[in-house]
Amino acid sequence: MDVRDEYLLHIRPEIPSAKVSENMSDEERFQNATLRPVIKLQHHLLIEAFKNYIKKHKNVFFEISIERRLIYIDNAIHKDQKFRNSLKGMIIGQFTVNEYLTYIKNSSALNKRMMNLVTQRIQDSIQLLEQDYVC
Repeated sequence: MDVRDEYLLHIRPEIPSAKVSENMSDEERFQNATLRPVIKLQHHLLIEAFKNYIKKHKNVFFEISIERRLIYIDNAIHKDQKFRNSLKGMIIGQFTVNEYLTYIKNSSALNKRMMNLVTQRIQDSIQLLEQDYVC
């Protein structure tokens, strides 16, 4: 393992609830061992990226109900390919070389898990999107 990989693993937050066991699928194991810690580490960057997305789309987000905002977040992440790829890059860039090699073996299924986790994290942090908005 090189210095970069050691450093990446060292700075990741621990998530006690993200259990890893032998009877899990490879995708679930990767989700809990790699995706969850990386997404938690990148939390503030993901929030800022979404704030920028809102701004680029004329702040429509702030004019809709909370229920519609949750749908807006989901649609932005799952349907806007350019934004989705940007988010994936923020996360994949934090993988070790071995994690990346594991990721590319089943990137389609792992991308789905990754984007679902990011969607949930941003939806759960919806109040953080309000901070800078002034009428």
